[in-house]
Amino acid sequence: MTEQAQSDLDDEALSGAIEALLLMATEPMPSVELAQALRAPLARVEATLAALARFYAETRRGFELRHAGGGWRYATRPEHAAVISAYVLEGQHGRLSQAALETLAVIAYLQPASRSRISAVRGVNVDGVVRTLLARDLIAETGRDPVSGAVLFTTTPYFLERMGLTSLADLPPLAPHLPDAMTLEAELLAAAQPMSVPTSPEEHHDPDAP
Repeated sequence: MTEQAQSDLDDEALSGAIEALLLMATEPMPSVELAQALRAPLARVEATLAALARFYAETRRGFELRHAGGGWRYATRPEHAAVISAYVLEGQHGRLSQAALETLAVIAYLQPASRSRISAVRGVNVDGVVRTLLARDLIAETGRDPVSGAVLFTTTPYFLERMGLTSLADLPPLAPHLPDAMTLEAELLAAAQPMSVPTSPEEHHDPDAP
């Protein structure tokens, strides 16, 4: 397409071009970047973005157009979070084991977390499960603990995408997703308070001890 043709896009063509660019994008695209790519006036691009966002909301599509992180991106609508979570956590495609789900929950709620901290909460060795989660790009290494030197893990943008979340602040309670969530949630809270007094001999166990 020539520069002249790009600058002369009618409203429908401009709207479609913006949708195509946003679908292709791997991160939020600023309206300025969209305007430059389409050689269209910034005000017109911003008006089209606003119109698209209204259209998706009014027609109650399964997705919405959000302005976040300095740019525009598509995201699933909040009311479909339960369906998406059920598919990710229980669906037949890429099913995760119970151990993987629990380990992923620990990392999601306590990140950044080391293997020893994850093991302390779960009470078992988590090396194999962590490798699985790394291979599926649900978690990633994010440096080392300044004191112990242990590798720290966090969830990835792909984790948020699969869960249909915009940010970690949107993480749902554990209870809807894990059978023993109430017990695990109590352990997570306890682990987040390292100065608390253990209530049973098992809590004194060091998972990294020989």
